[in-house]
Amino acid sequence: MATMQECRGALDRLSDNLATARGDVRGAAALDRSLSCHIKDLDITFTGRLADGRILVRDTVEGPPRAKAEIRLAMTSDDLVSLVDGRLNFAKAWGSGRVRLEAGFRDLLKLRSLL
Repeated sequence: MATMQECRGALDRLSDNLATARGDVRGAAALDRSLSCHIKDLDITFTGRLADGRILVRDTVEGPPRAKAEIRLAMTSDDLVSLVDGRLNFAKAWGSGRVRLEAGFRDLLKLRSLL
């Protein structure tokens, strides 16, 4: 099981990757939406925004998200680290239920390029 610090580091690396992305991925990352990432095995939630092509983590709270973000992710700590490190395919993890992604229909269409 990854630690809270390792998860926060993975989100920072993901943010860096999005900031340097090109093409369709850059377009999807350019959304301006509230974001939550619930780490199920640690029972913590990182909250913030996806804005200007970066993930801006503003807070870490215990338990599930307190407010409904426009883009909501849920997964285990190890899956988050594996996704960011490229060892776990997002589409397969999402399809199998290991990763949960919830967003409005239009946002899901834009985010599909990240899959």
